[in-house]
Amino acid sequence: MINREHISLTLDKNILSEVDKLIDGNNIRNRSHAIEVLLSRVIDTKKVKKAFILAGGKGTRLRPITYEIPKPMVLIHGKPLLQHTIELLKKYDITDIILSIGYMGDKIKEYFGNGSKFGVKITYVEESEPSGTAGALRLAKLLLDNCNFIMINGDNLYNIDYAELIQHSLTNAAVATIALTTVADPSKFGVAKMKGNKIVDFVEKPTIENAPSKLINAGIYVFTSKIFDYIPEKHFSMIETEVFPKLIKNEQFYGYIMEGQWLPAGTLEEYEQAIKEWKDL
Repeated sequence: MINREHISLTLDKNILSEVDKLIDGNNIRNRSHAIEVLLSRVIDTKKVKKAFILAGGKGTRLRPITYEIPKPMVLIHGKPLLQHTIELLKKYDITDIILSIGYMGDKIKEYFGNGSKFGVKITYVEESEPSGTAGALRLAKLLLDNCNFIMINGDNLYNIDYAELIQHSLTNAAVATIALTTVADPSKFGVAKMKGNKIVDFVEKPTIENAPSKLINAGIYVFTSKIFDYIPEKHFSMIETEVFPKLIKNEQFYGYIMEGQWLPAGTLEEYEQAIKEWKDL
């Protein structure tokens, strides 16, 4: 039996007009469904209050720029790349942010401080030496235990609907949900093989002919605190090669296909393209 209750609402006509624009007859069937979806997004977003951002890489492929500044501090339209990521999180009321820093981390701390001037709270986890994507996350375990959180690779530009991503994750009740984006040539990326919403395999840098799809890892994840059960107890470990296979084996890995803009900025060529194509939030 569906657990729903009938209520009456009085809404401003302009608001109702915006609600009606969401109705497509497929994903959103009618006014009642549209209002339910909007309320669910707000409520579900509140269930994820923290974000963990990987910002410790050396950025060797961006040299000579990164001889003087860390990769997350390269400028895109007058702002550090990392600032664009933080501003989007703030837009969705995710304001408790943990930055994993390493190479030239002092420059990141000097610019962002405790986050107050950006309307967020920033805590830092410092790597004495590179520990990998999973190793860096393990260092933040005490700050992320007993909560759901978003993890983000700090070297890309994103315009993603975090509310929709979080809702998707909570609906599936999985340990891990990854944002996926579509590319024409997936051979340079990790590529997902899907069965419904579930990821059943992840292939690193396949040939175009052997790629299971054109859906690649966008570098954004929603995790429950159970993710730490999947991370090896060693200094250096990688999410992609040591955690993904365990999640897939236990059927705890889901994909969310994002529709917003995604631009990598890890090489000089990508950086130039990002400057040209990025649409400010």
